[in-house]
Amino acid sequence: KEPVSPGTPAFLNQNNVSQNENRSHLADWLLNQENPLTARVEVDRLWRAMFGKGLVRTPENFGSQGRPPTHPQMLDYLAHEFVRSGWDRKSLLRRIALSATFRQSSATNPEAWAADPENTLWGRGPSSPLSSEMLRDSALFASGLLVKKIGGPSVLPYQPAGLWSDKGAATYSQSKGENLYRRSLYTYWKRTSPPPSMTILDAAERDVCVARREPTNTPLQALVLWNDPQFGEAARVLAATLCGIENPLETAFLRLTGKFPSPNEITALENLFDSEKAAFLADPARAQALVAVGEAPAPKDIPVAEHAAWTLVCSAIMASDQSISLR
Repeated sequence: KEPVSPGTPAFLNQNNVSQNENRSHLADWLLNQENPLTARVEVDRLWRAMFGKGLVRTPENFGSQGRPPTHPQMLDYLAHEFVRSGWDRKSLLRRIALSATFRQSSATNPEAWAADPENTLWGRGPSSPLSSEMLRDSALFASGLLVKKIGGPSVLPYQPAGLWSDKGAATYSQSKGENLYRRSLYTYWKRTSPPPSMTILDAAERDVCVARREPTNTPLQALVLWNDPQFGEAARVLAATLCGIENPLETAFLRLTGKFPSPNEITALENLFDSEKAAFLADPARAQALVAVGEAPAPKDIPVAEHAAWTLVCSAIMASDQSISLR
């Protein structure tokens, strides 16, 4: 009923910004040092990326209908420092990573858990599942397959055959060579048929905008980590580097989890390797099929049964809670 014109919210600061009512005016307002909202939202987003939860538990709503920050003074301080640094994300992430809060153990006791189940007081370190993109990229990085090149067109990694055909006339033409191992940032998404492994691992489907993902824990996720060609190939390429080196179990565990295994974990993985190697020696065809997963060439100078057994050990570590969660 009333005429409206372009502009920024009048109840938020509009001083020292251009009066031209266009996108440049909006950008000036968004990054104006007197406007605290943009910096607070970005600080909370980066905090959420590090901890799995934000200082504001409702990132989709910073207004009166959302939940207030758990620590408003800290949010304001970090937002101020973020702006003062020239919006330096790396500096802010480094500050969070080196903080005593982030460096705490995620382990807790029943009494502390009962008193603060949502970790509202940040009395323990982060414990949250990695995103689908992080899981894929970390597996490729640990195996040495990840292509670090920046920029370029989208790529089409492994995907079950026929998915696009069921949704239309388009045909999925899988990428070749290094394009199979680009960062997940470059994976092509068809909104009506997104990459199934990514959606199973809780990636948003992108047909609607979401401010946060809801993590789940399902048997399908374990099946993806064990059987998807991308993860299977990463496991067997990493396994090939373990044959004949000192402390192969410690090496594999460290590359996949960022920590050294405990004595109990070493014993369990050694038993797994021994039993699987014996099974593969009895069934060479099964071993050969396992080390042929993916398009990366398999070395010819490694005993196939040993290579296959190490592949299953790497796959077991890759799908373990130590690898798929931030702890």
